[in-house]
Amino acid sequence: MDLKNKKVLVTGADGFIGSHLVEALLHHGCDVRAFVFYNSFNSWGWLDSLPQSQLKDLDVFPGDIRDPNGVATAMAGCDVIFHLAALIAIPFSYHSPDSYVDTNIKGTLNVLQAARSLETERVLITSTSEVYGTAQYAPIDESHPFQGQSPYSATKIGADRLAESFFRSFETPVTVVRPFNTYGPRQSARAVIPTVITQLLLGASEVKLGSLSPTRDFNYVKDTVAGFLALAECEEAIGREVNIATGTEVSVGEIARTLVAQINPDATIATDEERLRPEASEVFRLIGDNRLIKSLTAWEASYDIEAGLRDTVEWFKMPENLNRYKAWLYNV
Repeated sequence: MDLKNKKVLVTGADGFIGSHLVEALLHHGCDVRAFVFYNSFNSWGWLDSLPQSQLKDLDVFPGDIRDPNGVATAMAGCDVIFHLAALIAIPFSYHSPDSYVDTNIKGTLNVLQAARSLETERVLITSTSEVYGTAQYAPIDESHPFQGQSPYSATKIGADRLAESFFRSFETPVTVVRPFNTYGPRQSARAVIPTVITQLLLGASEVKLGSLSPTRDFNYVKDTVAGFLALAECEEAIGREVNIATGTEVSVGEIARTLVAQINPDATIATDEERLRPEASEVFRLIGDNRLIKSLTAWEASYDIEAGLRDTVEWFKMPENLNRYKAWLYNV
């Protein structure tokens, strides 16, 4: 499939990855409808930061992914669905798991049901590397066992299995896209890289973090988005679950030390007990196997961690961006 000139819906378009995906799809020549979370402020999230030249070409649909009627209405007339709407913060899922079931599982079901009814050409469901839990072997390929180490990851496992069931039961043309840890401009402060950057830029002499030993496979957001586009245009990806990963791992401590060296070499790093996850819930190692996406598409990561971090820091340095963040709070 060639995405150019296709009518495309992005759920979660107001979020971090979603807003970058919207920009890439507009640049790709798509007719984009952006499904954003309805609110009385008429905020479109990160889409509000896009240039007016892009916003004027955007069809924005405010709604709620938990509402099947609104989802079906938004999807009507669309050829391709990129489903990114989700609750994603792991600590928040510890005390509000019901909301994760409603948003991540039922929301995904709403998309799949509408796609089946509307005979949508392609559906891409966004997964997460958290569904694997701590690596039982490395690198983690798509055959790795699933392990729900948090209510968040459990709901994403459930959503992925629903997607698989619709492909097998109804031949819904679904691809489960599984990015490893995406970072970059616009990421929320509940993630480790924005947490470190914002504390340092706002003058903290001591950076507060949770566990420093876990490793992650970090994808720069533009590489993640390129993976989404490549898989959407790949017919052989239908019915598959596909990692987007660099195949390298970096510890949280290494990331923090790199950012301290870039921004304020005099700062120290401390473990904050409040930020530690329950031991059995912490995912201690994630490193992805990217052989499948490379065999299916021409996708390659364009950014190494040094280049991605430099671009991310530069974005956060802009006052209009940094002022959106409350670095003095622990964002769950």
